[in-house]
Amino acid sequence: MSGLHHLGLAEARIIETRELQLAEQAVSDLVALEAMGVLHGPAGSGKTFAARIAASTAPIGHVTLQFPSRPSMLHVAQTLTRAITGALPPRNRSRFVLSDELIDALSDQPRLVIVDEAQWLNRDCIEYLRHLHDHPDTRFALLLVGGDGCWEVLSREPMLRSRIFRRVQFGPMTRATVLEVIPRYHPVYATTPADVIAEIDDRYAHGTFRHWASFTHSVIAHSPGPLTANVARDLLELHAGGMRVSA
Repeated sequence: MSGLHHLGLAEARIIETRELQLAEQAVSDLVALEAMGVLHGPAGSGKTFAARIAASTAPIGHVTLQFPSRPSMLHVAQTLTRAITGALPPRNRSRFVLSDELIDALSDQPRLVIVDEAQWLNRDCIEYLRHLHDHPDTRFALLLVGGDGCWEVLSREPMLRSRIFRRVQFGPMTRATVLEVIPRYHPVYATTPADVIAEIDDRYAHGTFRHWASFTHSVIAHSPGPLTANVARDLLELHAGGMRVSA
């Protein structure tokens, strides 16, 4: 499977990690039942990427939204209205008027609505989305994708937590997983010794696909030959100053 990969990285392969497989199954279940779910975990762990892959194979249309930090419910209503209808609502329309229009718009056909960086939403905004989702006339699956702050909001509120039908938690790859998947991730690592891959992960990538994608760009740009230990250490100077850094 290819075509979508981190940072537009040519020749990168989509690696079917356990989290990606679970996310694909979770989204399939959400779509089938028009339910509500969440993908959450630390930055760079592949949540957004997994949501994109899962949505690309869904049998219904989907929209993906991202809001600024701590938006108002009115801003959420305006943004969702534009995403669903394609039209920017007049500024003088209240949230309550927009809500009625949204309920009508979200009732015409099944949809998947994805909210990325959902940790930026406060409880009231998530509750507003839940209200639209729970309305008896609307027909959409709702997927929240965000950092652990997103799950903290959901888990503190029994009404919200009880609505979560599918939850997939993402995290950094283990050392064993890194050594297994990185040689398959991109051709530049096909012949790279395991100890070199381990050193890159230990000093910079920390099991995070986003970091591996960034490092791979540097390999392609600056290392036309094999990725040896010395070459890897030179490239690490560009990313981590040759020092062990935290994720």
